[in-house]
Amino acid sequence: MTDIRQTHQYSKYLTTTGWIIEEKDNTYYFIKRFSILGSVIKLQRPKNIDISYLETLSKKYKAFHIIIEPLNEKQVKELISGGYKLSKNPYLPSKTLLLDITRPQEVIFNNFKNDSRGYITKNATLQFKHHSERSMSEFRQAWKMTVGLKRHVPSLKNLKSLNKTFGKNSLFITTKNMDAGAIFLIGEKTGYYWQAFTSKDGRKSKSQYNIVYEGMIWSKKMDAISFDFEGVYDERFPNRSWLGFTHFKKSFSGKSTLYPGAYTKIKFP
Repeated sequence: MTDIRQTHQYSKYLTTTGWIIEEKDNTYYFIKRFSILGSVIKLQRPKNIDISYLETLSKKYKAFHIIIEPLNEKQVKELISGGYKLSKNPYLPSKTLLLDITRPQEVIFNNFKNDSRGYITKNATLQFKHHSERSMSEFRQAWKMTVGLKRHVPSLKNLKSLNKTFGKNSLFITTKNMDAGAIFLIGEKTGYYWQAFTSKDGRKSKSQYNIVYEGMIWSKKMDAISFDFEGVYDERFPNRSWLGFTHFKKSFSGKSTLYPGAYTKIKFP
């Protein structure tokens, strides 16, 4: 299955945020220029890795850093032989949960753990608000209010661009009182729990459980066959700040899926 970062829609979105896109054999390479310093090249979860083409791009854009996040262990051997080294900190989540959403909605719900089923049932009358480009500033403001200065919130320009690029394959949703919200994207038959936020009141009411369930059902209606929770705690690259939301995500069940991490190469001018 093709990762969302290797889709035309995602590459088109990245061009609006300042990245240069090169494509070869249905594989997207992302380049970010840094003035006279050179550039960074990023290749994320490709089906195939062309080391020689990477070297060509490296010379063309004077790359000083190449970041590759392989799809599988077979690709790792190729990278190691090419001089790439494992990074201590992956850029993409190295472990995630994938949920089969081809099954009937009732079956999906009944496979959730007790806490998820309980909170979703308790908040069954919860109302939602879908946001388009017109109300994106409202969506972003609610996000900023919940996280303050603790976390980065994408710019209004980037959010509008993401919404416009993915179009019907994007869902920007909040509860009606804006105490929780999330972005869901569809890429190659997979629904992605892209980003989310919850206020103190939202954490008390547990409204985020209903937000996720809503995104999951929306993905199913959009003919997605799986739902990706976009990252859980990985013992290989421990980050204790991920433990809390990992417990939350695991309550929806899903199959653990591992990726090799990030492999990098530093190149000096």
